[in-house]
Amino acid sequence: MLSFLSSLPGAAAQGAIWGIMAVGVFITYKILDLADLTVDGSFGTGGAVLVVCTAGGMNIYLAMLLALLAGCAAGFVTGVLNTKFGIPAILAGILTQIALYSVNLRIMSGKANQPLSAMKYKDILLVTLRNINKSLLVCGIFVVVIIALLYWFFGTELGHSLRATGCNQAMARANGINTSTNKIIGFVLSNGLVALAGGLLAQYQGFADVNMGRGAIVIGLAAIIIGDVVFGKIFKNFALKLLGAVFGGIIYYVVISFVLWLGLPANDLKMLTAAVVALFLG
Repeated sequence: MLSFLSSLPGAAAQGAIWGIMAVGVFITYKILDLADLTVDGSFGTGGAVLVVCTAGGMNIYLAMLLALLAGCAAGFVTGVLNTKFGIPAILAGILTQIALYSVNLRIMSGKANQPLSAMKYKDILLVTLRNINKSLLVCGIFVVVIIALLYWFFGTELGHSLRATGCNQAMARANGINTSTNKIIGFVLSNGLVALAGGLLAQYQGFADVNMGRGAIVIGLAAIIIGDVVFGKIFKNFALKLLGAVFGGIIYYVVISFVLWLGLPANDLKMLTAAVVALFLG
C-alpha cells in the first residue's frame, strides 16, 4: 500500500497534464458537439516540437508557444477540411491525424523517438519526473491560467457565438453567425491546448514519441465523462465544468496507478481505458 501511496503525486501530475488535454477535447466534444480525432496526432506534434526546439537550445517558454501554435495549425487544417471541403468532422480529424504521423516524423528528423535528458535540461524543464512537487505546482498554474482564459473568452461575444454554434447551428446561422468560421476557431483552440499538453508530457517523461498521442482521444473523453459523472451535480459553472475535466484526468490516472499496483499487466491498460469509458457512459 505504501508503494501505491508514494505513486499518487506522480499520478496526479500526469493526470493534470492529460486533464489539460481533456480541456481541449471539451471544446469540440461538449461545446461544438463534434467528434475530433485530430488530437491523437496533434498531441504528439506538441511533444515533438517541444523536444526538438528545447534540444536545439530554444527558450522553454518559446518552445511551449511553438508547440501550441503547431497544434493550432493542425486544428486549422481539420477545420478547413470540415467546413470548406464538406468532409464530416470525424473523417476530417482522421485525415489530419494520419498526415500528422508523417509530419511528426519529419519534425524529429525521421526518428520515431526523440529523448530529452532530464539531467541535461534539469534547470530548464518546467515539469519532470525528477521533481514531482514542482511538476504539480507548474501543472496547477497552467490549469488555473488556461481555465481563466477560456472562461473569459467564452464570455465574450465570439465565445457566445461558438457556444451557439454547438447548441444549434441552424438557429445560429439564422441569427447571422458564421458557423463555419466558429468551427475552425473551435478546432484551432482545441488542438492548440492538446499540443500544449503534449509538450508538457514530453518534458515530464523525458522524450517525445511518434505514437505518444495514440488513444489520446479516449483518455480525454474518459476524463471528461468521469469529471461529469463525479462532479456534474455540484459543478454548474462553466469554469468548474472545465476544472471537472481536469479532475477527471487526475482520477483516471490514480485509478490506473491503483490497478497497476494490484498487478494488472501494463499491456491491458488500453482495454481498461475502454472499459472505464463504457462504464461511466452506461
